[in-house]
Amino acid sequence: MSDLSHVDESGSVRMVDVGRKPMSRRRAVARASVRMAAETAHRLGSLPKGDALATAQLAGIMAAKRTSDLIPLCHPLPLSVVEVSLAVVDGGVEITAAAETTAQTGVEMEALVAASVAALTVYDMAKAIDKEMVIAEVTLLEKTKVEA
Repeated sequence: MSDLSHVDESGSVRMVDVGRKPMSRRRAVARASVRMAAETAHRLGSLPKGDALATAQLAGIMAAKRTSDLIPLCHPLPLSVVEVSLAVVDGGVEITAAAETTAQTGVEMEALVAASVAALTVYDMAKAIDKEMVIAEVTLLEKTKVEA
């Protein structure tokens, strides 16, 4: 009925059976942007709530580890590494998140969740001083697989 992997023949949602797939080394990289006033961006290291950049980095890492708790049909994955970096740029913050695993399914959702939650954390920590912030451009940049 559908080419969607999470929909069965009758149209019901399902968790994909990856049990017969080979183990592969997998990596995904995602990006998110938070647009804000330049003054806000320069203050992110010393906001009333604390250092937004350090807090967002940690939040992104923690979120990647909890992706299967947040996205109903995601498999829990043994993540070997999650890296989240934040860079203050003209007009905001660029967030890059990378996740890696050796598993039977991809790790792109973990990278996307890490980037998204890091962006939400920046927003939460700076919302008191900048009411015009926008979270934008959450996107998957890279997805690779190498047979184990």
